[in-house]
Amino acid sequence: MKTDVTDKDLFVCIGKVVGAFGLRGGLKVHPYTQSAELFESGASLTIKRFGTDERKFCVTRAQGYKNIVRLWMEGVDDREGAEALSGAKIYIPRSCLPETDPDTWYWCDLIGLDVYTTAGGRIGHVDSIIETGANDVLVVMDEGRETLVPAIPSVVMEIDADAGIIRVDLPEGL
Repeated sequence: MKTDVTDKDLFVCIGKVVGAFGLRGGLKVHPYTQSAELFESGASLTIKRFGTDERKFCVTRAQGYKNIVRLWMEGVDDREGAEALSGAKIYIPRSCLPETDPDTWYWCDLIGLDVYTTAGGRIGHVDSIIETGANDVLVVMDEGRETLVPAIPSVVMEIDADAGIIRVDLPEGL
């Protein structure tokens, strides 16, 4: 039985290949995680581009640089091979992630959840999350309309990932 890396119960997307780096197969990766050890030398990663089969790679070297990670992997030896992976997403088995503390979630578990006000009105679904330094911000989309919701305890009242919902008490003006 073949597994599908897009199955959120089994795999977690930890980044996206945004381009090639250098002439020897280096990849520029936009990480979706703060855990640099997920990209360390020896790590096993699964890479999948939309419409293609997934491929497994072993990291031979990783280097943080500004807001990206530069990766070199076995089997990707030249710029052409690296460019062929541009746009691909990088996955690891969910079992490789440490358990979260109570009332703590991985971003991937929040993306896609429906967001409702405490009064029951639907705002939309979590499309992405922005890290601001002070606090994370949920980017909630509904039919092209974007609402930015600060992910702070005074605003986010409840997260029920099993039910697929987040309840928020929006401040005036949002």
